[in-house]
Amino acid sequence: MLDRFKVPPGDRVYVMPDRIRAATEAVFRKMGVDKEGARTCTDVLITNDLRGIETHGVSNMLRRYVREYSEGRLNPNPAMKVVRETRTTATVDGDRALGLHVGPAAMGMAIAKAREYGIGAVSVFNSGHLGGCGYYAMMAAEQDMIGHCMTAGGARQTLPTWGAEPRLGTNPIAYAAPARRQAPFLFDVATTQVAGNKIALARRLGISLLGTWIAREDGTPITEETPVPEKYYMLHAGGTRENGSHKGYGFALMNEIMCNELSGVGPGFLIQGSGGHFFAAYRIDAFTDLEKFKD
Repeated sequence: MLDRFKVPPGDRVYVMPDRIRAATEAVFRKMGVDKEGARTCTDVLITNDLRGIETHGVSNMLRRYVREYSEGRLNPNPAMKVVRETRTTATVDGDRALGLHVGPAAMGMAIAKAREYGIGAVSVFNSGHLGGCGYYAMMAAEQDMIGHCMTAGGARQTLPTWGAEPRLGTNPIAYAAPARRQAPFLFDVATTQVAGNKIALARRLGISLLGTWIAREDGTPITEETPVPEKYYMLHAGGTRENGSHKGYGFALMNEIMCNELSGVGPGFLIQGSGGHFFAAYRIDAFTDLEKFKD
């Protein structure tokens, strides 16, 4: 299944990471992002590419971000501020920052709180696309903590189970945990049948989609293999009620609650073009022996 999302060998263009990193930073700088912000945003994209997550890498996402900066939907130099805080929690106003810009700082804040108090959780509102959630969860795992990240955009993309009108985004979630002899555990998925960016990638590559990945405009699941239609809706993990889509829908709703309602912005389908994020870090030795855990 995943092979269909790979660029055919004859069409591939290989670029060394340092060259694409420099070029991507230059694009962000051209959009008005300061040097540190450009470096941060670029690192999220490049890391996704190096991990094989091309759906959230440079080639699939940078054009979108340039368009949103150019249209004034994103603030290239946001004044992000904490609007509510306790020792272990915080809520941050992203000031229309790209999620890649505010996300690392928010997870860094959660990690700092966890380092001191055992647990840290930070919600962010008034922010753009977060990119791959796994990047932020891995930030905590690299500090010998368990990392958790969720995002719920304002896009009305996904149909509820038995629904005919979209109410949620693809609402991805990620967890990461450290290990000693193996690579860190990382679980990073959308709560839909397939990530939204995979649809965009499929359109770019001219490939078809499998049955029950998406629905027609009237809400009917497309059960046969199909090219990417001009208009469609996403389906929650499971695809249909018979195959368990209520489970994907339930996870997506919890994501909506943790990202949008908890941050104070309200239902995602009412806040088009913006959304909330949630970041958490758990210091393992606050719960159990770290060395035993990593073994």
